[in-house]
Amino acid sequence: MAILAHSTESTTYPDVASIPLALYLHFPWCVRKCPYCDFNSHPVGSSLDEAGYVDAMVADLALELSRFPVQRPVSSIFLGGGTPSLFSPEILGELLGRIGGMLEFAADVEITMEANPGTTEHADFSAYRAAGINRLSLGVQSFNADNLRRLGRIHSGDDAARAMEQARDGGFDNVNIDLMHGLPGQTVETAMDDLERAISLEPGHLSVYQLTLEPNTVFHRYPPTLPPDDTLFAIQEALQAVLAAAGYPQYEVSAYARPGLACRHNRNYWTFGDYLGIGAGAHGKITSIDGRITRRARRKHPGGYLAVAGRDDAVAETRELDPADRLIEYLMNALRLRDGFTLAVASARTGLSPDQFSRALGPALERGLVEHNDERIRCTPRGYLFLDTILSTLEDAA
Repeated sequence: MAILAHSTESTTYPDVASIPLALYLHFPWCVRKCPYCDFNSHPVGSSLDEAGYVDAMVADLALELSRFPVQRPVSSIFLGGGTPSLFSPEILGELLGRIGGMLEFAADVEITMEANPGTTEHADFSAYRAAGINRLSLGVQSFNADNLRRLGRIHSGDDAARAMEQARDGGFDNVNIDLMHGLPGQTVETAMDDLERAISLEPGHLSVYQLTLEPNTVFHRYPPTLPPDDTLFAIQEALQAVLAAAGYPQYEVSAYARPGLACRHNRNYWTFGDYLGIGAGAHGKITSIDGRITRRARRKHPGGYLAVAGRDDAVAETRELDPADRLIEYLMNALRLRDGFTLAVASARTGLSPDQFSRALGPALERGLVEHNDERIRCTPRGYLFLDTILSTLEDAA
């Protein structure tokens, strides 16, 4: 308890005007559920009521804005899932147009759509680009046929490469590739084969995640045999070195980007920005003018959500963050960033005093896991390897 004992002192209002605002749009359908996936996604079945779901999302956004009016432009929009690329470019363009009549978009707004290479074989990427989407995130995961089969993916490595080529031909110059490592039977060599092939496609950004066995997944119920810890560590060291040499410095635990192409939307999460969460199972965080910070979550099941979208009971959970929540959540996210955070920004986003953050991190500072230099607090190279230890210390103290 001692670490957070001061978290209720000197709490002021966050500086709402300075907090970036983003919008997350969740599309809960996919062709089939992957065995490792714990996201809110459901097999699409024989038909998809695109227009009905768009109407529901617009009604949902209107409800949210009636509860939490905002006077800030939206700096980023993320269409996630599930598989948003199951929806046609025309209907997504209509959705963005209707949202644009309800919210102001920043002049350089970043609009990302997740796409599964297995659903883009006949996609018209130029139409998605014309709809206003200016960034793609391709869920490749692996180029290895055996790995893709084990992961339940519906595409091949060649499909992924072809999707990247089609995206470029369609006008996308800002593309992320999602890649997984630590896969069943994977070695350092086969992991680097995947990575080298991804780099050869010259994406602007790479998200490289270690496979974890999440609750409520097939892999959790029937766990595959994963590589031993020493192999996982060797893979992590090798991929960091290869990506740095290829011009993709690491800026977050699982994120690597060429200069200027870090994901704006995800950085907003990691720096405790605000975001509206719209769609089945979507989560949001909003800071009110009176200083309250509220998290809200929508009903998860698509059918239940569609039945009540635009009504109060579409919201499944509402939670107001107390000072201890704010401190822990801010640190759990901001310490994931290689460049850390400034105390001034932390204070403006949370309403907590700089001293509260310094005191909370005292043990990690003393152990050399965190450093405080030039107004910035960040993990040391050693601390970055033990980030889970730092965060668990904070959680235990709460």
